[in-house]
Amino acid sequence: MLVPFLIMLREGIEAALIVGIIASYLKQTGRGQWMPAVWIGVFLAAALALLVGGGLELVSAEFPQKQQELFEGVVGLVAVGILSSMVFWMRKVARSIKHALHESLDHALAGSRHQVWALIAMVFFAVAREGLETVFFLLAVFQQSEGPGAPIGALLGLILAIFVGFAIYSGSMRLNLGLFFRWTGLFILVVAAGILANSVQALHEAGLWNHLQTVVFDISATLPMDGPAGSVLAGMFGYQDAPTVSVLGAYLLYLVFTLVLFFLPTSAPAPKHTSSVPNQ
Repeated sequence: MLVPFLIMLREGIEAALIVGIIASYLKQTGRGQWMPAVWIGVFLAAALALLVGGGLELVSAEFPQKQQELFEGVVGLVAVGILSSMVFWMRKVARSIKHALHESLDHALAGSRHQVWALIAMVFFAVAREGLETVFFLLAVFQQSEGPGAPIGALLGLILAIFVGFAIYSGSMRLNLGLFFRWTGLFILVVAAGILANSVQALHEAGLWNHLQTVVFDISATLPMDGPAGSVLAGMFGYQDAPTVSVLGAYLLYLVFTLVLFFLPTSAPAPKHTSSVPNQ
């Protein structure tokens, strides 16, 4: 429950931050009449994410056992790639995202024709990116979890993200976004390592990966995966009580590589400061 809650909270705040920057800039530049187009883009992006997530879940339910394991492994690998890129993308552009969105808005509204469609498309693609990232992550988590805990956690994270986003936009809440994204990014990398390990195991059960299957250690008698503590660790970090060489190797290699990159100093340029004059 905690993992989908935190991921949904982070992704929701990220999407709310994007929408808030756009809304604030439109208001500051005297173009508040364009806000209905912004909300259309947001709702279309949310609808696409729900459609993709529901469609993939329905399709996977019809697969035989081996195909379901293959689907789980592939979705897990996609989720790991998306989560990793999300963490490093936000780390790189955090300082310049506001300026980049302002430039995109000015470009979308610069022409005399099709301004509404350009603004809808800009908001749609910006928010849909966050939505599709979340869909693949939640699919990977839901397939590795049992019971209603994961969906409830995701729903609570989304609700809290909406309130936090509105509070930040209205000025009633001050949140250190740099610190927030840094710590949640670190948490996501640890979670992604567990998803990768489970994906390797799923590919083995699907008959696609049969190398390095020697069990490294077996602590199932001490900390079984189906016990209270083991199930929590498995749901949060992909814990396995008898990991193979390939599973443990994938986990450690990914974690070491990404953490080294994560703690390297960033070289992202500071955002430029330019003045924009709204079109009249």
